[in-house]
Amino acid sequence: MIYKFNVMTQEEAENIAFNWHYDGDYSFYDMEADAEDLEEFLNPEERGNTMFAVSKDKELVAFFSVSKIADGIFDIGLGMRPDLTGKGNGIEFLRAGMNYVQSEFKPKKITLSVATFNQRAIKLYRKVGFKDVETFMQDTNGSTFEFLKMEYK
Repeated sequence: MIYKFNVMTQEEAENIAFNWHYDGDYSFYDMEADAEDLEEFLNPEERGNTMFAVSKDKELVAFFSVSKIADGIFDIGLGMRPDLTGKGNGIEFLRAGMNYVQSEFKPKKITLSVATFNQRAIKLYRKVGFKDVETFMQDTNGSTFEFLKMEYK
């Protein structure tokens, strides 16, 4: 299937922020779980043209962000609609995202960070070719959590 990446509209941002709720431990990824992240996600100026709504068959299925952090190095963030997670859709979506980043931005390296409890995502990232770089602690969602930084060359 073909994934389409378009700069996110305000309507799409609000839909994701207020209607996408994940089960169990994955509720960590609910936009409303962190007021600062929510405010940034809902602010069109903060999102700029680096946050993409991803559609498949004209249906919003995911979001994908791309930020240049240094010359030739781009950091990505992504999220799939909750009802589509854990069903084997991740590899196709991640590969589509990686192809998009490579064709549009020509990176030397792609990085991402993921909460270490999210072994499902870490397994997926490793399967696509990301390598572990380091773990670090980050304040978010009202506490401090361990994250894994990964990179793809």
